Formats: sequence, C-alpha cells, structure tokens
Amino acid sequence: MQINVTFRHIEPSDPLRAYAEEKISRVKKYLDEPVDAHVVLKVEKFRHIAEVTIDANGLRINGAEETDDMYSAIDKLADTLEGQVKKGKEKVRRRKPVTMGKDFGGTTVPPAADLSEDDRETRVIRSEQVHAKPMDVDEAVMQLNVGGGEFMVFTNRRTGRVNVLYHRKDGHFGLIETVG
Repeated sequence: MQINVTFRHIEPSDPLRAYAEEKISRVKKYLDEPVDAHVVLKVEKFRHIAEVTIDANGLRINGAEETDDMYSAIDKLADTLEGQVKKGKEKVRRRKPVTMGKDFGGTTVPPAADLSEDDRETRVIRSEQVHAKPMDVDEAVMQLNVGGGEFMVFTNRRTGRVNVLYHRKDGHFGLIETVG
C-alpha cells in the first residue's frame, strides 16, 4: 500500500506522518492491490482536518473528518474509512449470484456448482441454423424493431457479406460485419 501524506498549514512531523500511515493502512486488508492513498492533514484556524483519497484497483474512496485535535481526526477518519469499505464489501456479498440454471430452447444448463470437474469445460448448449436473407442495413434495423428479437443475421446487399445487427444496452444498434 502506497500512502502519501501532505501537510497544509501545519509543520510536517514524522510521528504524525507515521501515525496517519499506520491508521490508514488498516483499510488495506479489505481492498485488492494495488492500493494508493493520499492523506492531507491541514489546520484551518482551530479546526484540525484529515482528508484521504484511496484508489484501489478501480475503486475510489474519499473521506474527511475534523476535530480540535489532529490525532483524533485521523482516528475518526480511519474508522469512517473502515466502515465505508466494510459496507461496500457487504453490499457486494449480498448481491444475488448469477446462476446458469436457465432454459435455453429445451436444454437446461445446470448451475456450475452442480457440474463435475469434467463437465465444467465450455460446451455448445444449443445450435441453430439461420437463413441470412439479403437486405440493406436500414431494412435489417426495421425488421429487428418489428420482430422484437435481440439480434438479426443477414447478408448485406451492398457488400455481399454476412452481418449481425444487435440491440445495445444504450438503446442504439450495433453492427458486426464479417471480413475475408
């Protein structure tokens, strides 16, 4: 865990830096590597403020605490961060796991836990032949909208190649064009 400590409007001291590093490093056990933390310790009039930004493999955590003593501000900040990280981990744990026990055209795929070692290899569950009708892209978009499917395989009249038109999550369409 890489921890950088910055002092603003306060004299830098090694004991304070070491205390901040020790307290913030408690969060490391909950996060995946690499973890970078930037701690800012500052004094504004009589307020002692401890702020932190933690980047942990794509996850960003921010926190700030203020008291009338810098050591207690660091303690409160460490407790706050630990609570945030535990809460986030618990949220992930509570999510329903994705199971594969769905019906795919008459063939049910058992969940991965029910498969033996030999059966866990990737396999084709269902095979289907599709007639790729020749049409323009605009016509394929219209057919896909009318048909209500998730994708459409067709032969592009302009290029003479097989294309796949599909619905994107953002509401638009995606087009896969074969080459060669």
